[in-house]
Amino acid sequence: MKSSQFKKNQLHYLASLLVCKPGDIEYLCDNIHDYYDKWVEQKMDKVTDVPKIYPDGTPKQRIIRPSFNKLKQIQKSIKINILGRIALPENIQGGIKKKTNITNAKKHQGKKFQFATDLQDFFPSVTHKQIFNLFLSLGYSNHIAHWLTKLTSIEFELPQGTPTSTAIANLVFYEIDKKLISLSEANNLTYTRFVDDLTFSSSKDFHFLTTQILDLVRAGGFKINYRKTKYQGNQTLTGIEVFNNYIDAPAKIKAKAKLELENKEPMKAAPFTTYMKRIRQTNKNVLRPHATD
Repeated sequence: MKSSQFKKNQLHYLASLLVCKPGDIEYLCDNIHDYYDKWVEQKMDKVTDVPKIYPDGTPKQRIIRPSFNKLKQIQKSIKINILGRIALPENIQGGIKKKTNITNAKKHQGKKFQFATDLQDFFPSVTHKQIFNLFLSLGYSNHIAHWLTKLTSIEFELPQGTPTSTAIANLVFYEIDKKLISLSEANNLTYTRFVDDLTFSSSKDFHFLTTQILDLVRAGGFKINYRKTKYQGNQTLTGIEVFNNYIDAPAKIKAKAKLELENKEPMKAAPFTTYMKRIRQTNKNVLRPHATD
């Protein structure tokens, strides 16, 4: 079969997978910049709600690049028909159906020693080459891997804010996850990752392993946010307060829920109260703080 005919057949095969027209794929790949929005978002401290700044006073920011129209539709199809069909272990909690920051934190409840760290600039750290190699590893041809990479990346990196980005980031980082899972199982640790938040916990002191954990992450080409790297007990994990016998919402969420209660907001208009109840519903047969505490 001639290479041109093979490429045409591959394009039609991908279009059938994504339930779209072959011409849509070609057009979007040639005009990809026309289907992304872009804005800069100020990073906020999750505890204080104060804008984050670097030591020199420069504000910390992230670039949001959401897709729209036909590209967003096709990305949703990529997520459903390709990425979403790949099973990942329980250790990976972010971007997974029925998994949340609450289920992630719950796995570390009752563990005396907790080690949490954060990946710096996680999404833009994933390069177009890693995305291309990911699709090759899934068994797709060079042509299809090229088109899928074009449809899910922008300016040679993974954008933040698209339907496919979290799933791709999960799969690219999975090679490191496997090494961390192996290390954790060998040392009786509980390990979870919620997007860019990595958490390890145990009933026994494992401080001696923290350097090895960080080395595995760095060896994979990712950067560590040391400001968010902590080894201690009963800390906030993925925005949830984790204690020995229960988990709870952080103080700022409880304060906002209290205001909703005082203002007699209907449940549909009380997101913080609803969120706090979702957290506390996981604490079965445990004496919990009062709803407004």
